[in-house]
Amino acid sequence: MLGYSLMVGSFDAWAAFSIVAAARLSEAERLSLAFSALRSLNPDQAQAAAAAAIGSAGGPLPAFLGEMDEARQWAVRASRDERKAFALASFEAMSRKDQAAFFQHISEMEVAV
Repeated sequence: MLGYSLMVGSFDAWAAFSIVAAARLSEAERLSLAFSALRSLNPDQAQAAAAAAIGSAGGPLPAFLGEMDEARQWAVRASRDERKAFALASFEAMSRKDQAAFFQHISEMEVAV
């Protein structure tokens, strides 16, 4: 199937390879294959390929209706790295007073481990 996908080179051939790989290769084999393929690319290409495979929300859009609702919708689509980066950047951009209020808010929440 890999040879077929390489020879044909179409989106459909690679999509079919993905299905066959999921059915015929172990998780460890698929991880090794993905790792090796990503390492063969330059870092920008590897990041773009991984983001395309996993899904990426990009930056949040300006909120027009309800800021919290739109922020929550964006967070559902965002990758873990995007959520962490925007959370830290947002926290750092807050005034000391808002940082203290935010810290108080998250300190009172139960966090799932």
